[in-house]
Amino acid sequence: MNLSHIEHIGIAVKSLQDAIPFYENVLGLKCYNIEEVVEQKVKTAFFMLGQTKIELLEPTSPESPVAKFIEKRGEGVHHVAFAAQGLQASLDELAGKGVQLLDKNPRKGAEGLNIAFLHPKSTLGVLMELCEK
Repeated sequence: MNLSHIEHIGIAVKSLQDAIPFYENVLGLKCYNIEEVVEQKVKTAFFMLGQTKIELLEPTSPESPVAKFIEKRGEGVHHVAFAAQGLQASLDELAGKGVQLLDKNPRKGAEGLNIAFLHPKSTLGVLMELCEK
């Protein structure tokens, strides 16, 4: 598997409108992109910090996995995403090592990335995402 860096850290929030001012006015970061990912039932906002992005995730439906996360755990860190080269090969390798995959094949995510999630039961309790441009 070929991971190069942390692509982003996903943070679940109830409202982008309420959360963005904290990142801009308190932390001094600039929101450079807001988009809706209909398939995942979320609206996202991105900030760049060095080579790593911060992705805020606002659910757009009560059935959204992010809405369920907030309901169960509250707002906070949702997942860590790693940049991977050869995403499908990485998924196949992980499956061969017994890692439980939430996505057996890559799918489209925010910013046009191909993404796939690994089940936290197989990753020491951390929801992990692999991303590829």
